[in-house]
Amino acid sequence: MSIKISDLVAEFLEQHEIKVVFGIIGSANSHIFDSITKRGYTQIVCMHHEQACVMAAGAYYRTSGRLSAALVTAGAGSSNAITGVVSNWADSIPCIIISGQEQTFHLTKYDGMRMFGIQGFSATKAVKDITKYAQTIMDENTVQDALEYAYRVTLCDRPGPVWLDFPFDLQAKQVEQRPWNLLPIGYRPQYDAAPVLIQQDLDYVQKCFKEAKRPVIWGGHGVRLARAKDEFRQLVAKLQVPTILTWSAIDLLSEDNPYYFGRAGVQGQRRANFIIQNADFILVLGSRLSLLQAGYDITKFNPNAKIVLVDIDSKEWHKYHEIYDHYIQMDCKYFINEYLRQADSAGNLGWLHFCQKIKTLYPILEPYHTHKEPYVDSYKFIHDMSGYLPKNAIITTDMGTGLLSGHYSITLTDKQTMFTSLGLGEMGYGLPGAIGAAFTDRDRMVICLNCDGGMMMNLQELQTIIHHKLPIKIFVFNNDGYLMIKHTQKLLFKGSYNSVDAHTGLTLPDYSKLGQALGFKTYQIRYSEVGSLPYIWNSIFSDNEPVICEVFMDPEQNFYPKVKGVPQDDGTIVPASLEEMTPLLPYEDIVNAMPWGLSERSKTIKRV
Repeated sequence: MSIKISDLVAEFLEQHEIKVVFGIIGSANSHIFDSITKRGYTQIVCMHHEQACVMAAGAYYRTSGRLSAALVTAGAGSSNAITGVVSNWADSIPCIIISGQEQTFHLTKYDGMRMFGIQGFSATKAVKDITKYAQTIMDENTVQDALEYAYRVTLCDRPGPVWLDFPFDLQAKQVEQRPWNLLPIGYRPQYDAAPVLIQQDLDYVQKCFKEAKRPVIWGGHGVRLARAKDEFRQLVAKLQVPTILTWSAIDLLSEDNPYYFGRAGVQGQRRANFIIQNADFILVLGSRLSLLQAGYDITKFNPNAKIVLVDIDSKEWHKYHEIYDHYIQMDCKYFINEYLRQADSAGNLGWLHFCQKIKTLYPILEPYHTHKEPYVDSYKFIHDMSGYLPKNAIITTDMGTGLLSGHYSITLTDKQTMFTSLGLGEMGYGLPGAIGAAFTDRDRMVICLNCDGGMMMNLQELQTIIHHKLPIKIFVFNNDGYLMIKHTQKLLFKGSYNSVDAHTGLTLPDYSKLGQALGFKTYQIRYSEVGSLPYIWNSIFSDNEPVICEVFMDPEQNFYPKVKGVPQDDGTIVPASLEEMTPLLPYEDIVNAMPWGLSERSKTIKRV
């Protein structure tokens, strides 16, 4: 049967049950838009910037586990999408980018030139190193194969984005269609050439747990990508071992889980940092242990513990291979299921009681996390608000305050979902991330923790929220500019600010006035409203209207606790280990919290 290529693309989406895609129309992709619209199966969500389209498509997958796509046009439409592609690449998020391109005549005759046609450039060459597969389709007879391959490769092994580029004239051609080689909906393979998980690997992990007196499980993003949330919870319950999570796996366990002890890292929770540094065996499941997780000096990350890494990408093992005792290249779900069959409880009551004591001694909110006139403290605000969030809420964050205060202080329940862009960490992720999440389930409220600087990076998507009447509640933490960069400049240039606030060249709008002009319900929260916060939260979360709520915080508020550099007598600064978080604790407290060994660096730190 003969079919138009653009109709074939639309049918591909339908056959693979891709129900929502995000895009911006242009001349070069108009055939594809027309075909998708006429078929009526897949909804096109029209956004206002191509990077937001790709971010939203990735967020749709993060929330639902179902694939989405971004539709972009040639030239700047394609180049605008690249930040979103890098974001999904960094966080291993599958997504299909379908772009329009100049006509095949231009690509053939002017191959190798910087630009061709009206605004053409080789988008697939540009994204070759940040996609798993990128192809400009030059032969109509290869389209169906390319679509099927792209679907498969974006999901397999370590997931990531793929890019298919369709010249304008090719979209209108006819081709003989063959039956689709359909894969199961929700297809998630382990490997094309999967190494066999041999019994020796399982025996080694079992041996480590049996010999360990202070075992810890560290759950990461790979568990989520493997769709192994339920299996991970079963493993934790069966082993009865203290467990911590990375920020990208923040919702794997609820705050009230008896074996959950927080989120470790440079800006993590003290309790979790003490526990990970005291452990004698750490099973890392699906985490690459970035610098912000393990510390700026990887050699100071618990040198006394045996560490086993289970991860699908061997390159992540090679990065820090010197700290790992054993590596298992495996999809986390497959490993957990296999290990559950033979795992016994590895709990140690003495160790568990110690962890519970540390959790009590070092609560999430520390004494300085308090509202002080005339400002609201972002840590206390988010922590206290946690109890008012809908039980099945989806929480996304932008960078800055939303990221740091949000991932540190929020407490989650079993059915809540939380994510952001952590690999690339680009300002502007919050709004498109929230939009992508909102289209997965209109019965789930989306909360976006944003900040006054990050809002500006994709501000145009506020109109997308209003147009679709999405139940997104946006909290804008107003700190007059770029607070993280203020702290950096304070450290590097003795407080000499530049380009970070209204006094140094950066101004930001009144988000309440802006929200009202667009049709948002708006709130403003200052110190004077602190006593009314329960009422305000109940009001915000009581309906499905889009909301912008500005929270006015100290423009100089510190992001504490934090692992910072330690000044030496010679004037140099060396990285501290995870247990030494600023504000520094008295030496006696560190000794009591690290009974199985204190680092030499801790003994030399000057404490005020």
